[in-house]
Amino acid sequence: MAELEIMGVAFSNYVRSIRMLCEEKGITYKLTPSRPQSPEVKAIHPAGQIPVMRHGNVTLFESKAIATYIDRTFPGPKFIPDDTLETAQVEQWVSYGNVKVDRWIMREFVVPSVFFDKTKGPDTARIAAALPEIDKCCKALDDAVAPTGHLVGSRLTYADINVVPMLSTLLNFPAGKDILAKCSSLSAYVARLADLPSFKNTAPAPRR
Repeated sequence: MAELEIMGVAFSNYVRSIRMLCEEKGITYKLTPSRPQSPEVKAIHPAGQIPVMRHGNVTLFESKAIATYIDRTFPGPKFIPDDTLETAQVEQWVSYGNVKVDRWIMREFVVPSVFFDKTKGPDTARIAAALPEIDKCCKALDDAVAPTGHLVGSRLTYADINVVPMLSTLLNFPAGKDILAKCSSLSAYVARLADLPSFKNTAPAPRR
């Protein structure tokens, strides 16, 4: 079988979720460091976003599409279930993670906290405005994982794999720790998933 190639940067939460899926399925893959908007990425993704994938003659963009392809194409446990309801529930939580959790944690909180003009400093108003929305997201996820310890059913699915890199990043910030500390089920969930070999094996190098 052709080599599976994932293109992107290791610190991207979506690149990490795809890599975690590969690790959980026991798939050998190649990570090709590629930045957003680079020519090789734009050749696959019309918006130049990461991750993108190559597998033989197949190219794909958007992490959920890549995850579905990997889960259906390669042997190993399924992380997008065959059961119709559970499949829909995975889609539901992946969509929520991408539209709400990624937006408020990664785009509106982490990015302005880390990437900013050093002559001006962080956009504190933007960061502060994100915190109530992050609190809402964490409460919703806390309620969702409380019954079984997972977002869908009682086992690990791509819904969990998709969201845990975002939540673990939140813990790098005091305000994020304070929010998660109020969500006991979600805190236990993040701690448990962060102990998975797939999570540890895909940890990006510390940023300088």
